Amino acid sequence: MNATNIQNARLLGFVQVQIGAKTFALPVQAVHFERDGEGQAPAGGFFTEEAGQYGIIVDGDASASDVQAQIMRASEDAVRHISRKFLN
Repeated sequence: MNATNIQNARLLGFVQVQIGAKTFALPVQAVHFERDGEGQAPAGGFFTEEAGQYGIIVDGDASASDVQAQIMRASEDAVRHISRKFLN
């Protein structure tokens, strides 16, 4: 996913994750996702770009508690991904 191509993304803030001695600031952006039907889980999560940039996308239409849960899951994914890259 290329974050620079996401249209209508709203920056919510940053999540900092520390891997070893490095700290990474991941931008958290809210985006409106097209839906096929009702009852789907909120879309979004951790992403990485070819240029080595990282971020988190959340569902802009989700409730505050769902957004918080998305950020927590995406942060955990980010720690796993970045740890594999920098600590191996």
